[in-house]
Amino acid sequence: MITYCTWTSPFGEMLATAEKQQLTGCYKIGQKYQPEISAQWSEASNEPIFVQLKQQLERFAVNPDTPFDLALQPKGTAFQQSVWQALLQIPAGQTRYYQQLANSLDRPKSTRAVAAAIGKNPLIIIIPCHRVVGKNGNLTGFAGGLDMKRKLLDLEASNSNF
Repeated sequence: MITYCTWTSPFGEMLATAEKQQLTGCYKIGQKYQPEISAQWSEASNEPIFVQLKQQLERFAVNPDTPFDLALQPKGTAFQQSVWQALLQIPAGQTRYYQQLANSLDRPKSTRAVAAAIGKNPLIIIIPCHRVVGKNGNLTGFAGGLDMKRKLLDLEASNSNF
């Protein structure tokens, strides 16, 4: 059964989903690819995984160097999973180009596929897709919007509050 909660975080209105106490989604409400809340889902704001998520997002807003420690179970293809795992290796305050990520996966001709997988990341902020920028350093697509991407990168660069 899918459980969910919505709340106001330092990053805006959020929606989180979980199955069997594993986080399957964390979305900024209104972002691209955010699922609609289903009548078959059960609201469970006080589930331990959601309490941990809220606490860790609050902590991240103050200290973005502290890694997340949550049971994650994002759903996606094997390729998407490999891209999301590569994103988890990018340290806070650092960025990578899409091509660098494709190269790190030994898929140098798959830059567009890597970008598409990043765009489908169901765990915004937790899996740090905001740390991937265009080769020229420009901000490019981000499901939560480029303003949020800039704020997250600035937060990590300055290690200051939102």
